[in-house]
Amino acid sequence: MGRDLPVILDRDGTIVIDRHYLGDPQGLEFLPGAVAGVRKLHAMGCRLFVITNQSGVGRGLLTLEQVERVNRGLESMMETIGAPLTATYFCPHAPDADCECRKPSTSLLLQAAREHGFDPGQSIVIGDKASDIELGKRVGALTILIEGEHTDAARSSNPDVMVKDLDAAATLIMRRSTNG
Repeated sequence: MGRDLPVILDRDGTIVIDRHYLGDPQGLEFLPGAVAGVRKLHAMGCRLFVITNQSGVGRGLLTLEQVERVNRGLESMMETIGAPLTATYFCPHAPDADCECRKPSTSLLLQAAREHGFDPGQSIVIGDKASDIELGKRVGALTILIEGEHTDAARSSNPDVMVKDLDAAATLIMRRSTNG
């Protein structure tokens, strides 16, 4: 664990405050513990990916351009703090669209694995919702649930670990990598 380890991160509620259908990058704000956590992960040599459901597009509440601007804003923020993202992937569909890319479906994670040369089963998936944990379970990844607004519902997805924030998740990953 450590060098080149792919870490799959949810966006809203995991890295940044969930603003529910955020269409303006000015609304991006790191969650407590997120900056320290992603910096630790980057310092360990982890490759950081974001996979996020953005159903506001499919619901007619956001445009693709707005989501792309917010994603670019997050990428810029991550660069600024010294923890650049390797890539960002998102599903623009509404929950009832029956698409292949909406988490917990695995297509975006499998696409990232193909494009960036990693075994999805050797990745770590970190998120705040059951769909994030189920995504990780479906590919055999280690799953870490960030406690928050959706914790009670997500607990039933049986995450491997539950932590209070990304800093605690990164500390756990660091300990695992040094202990073998």
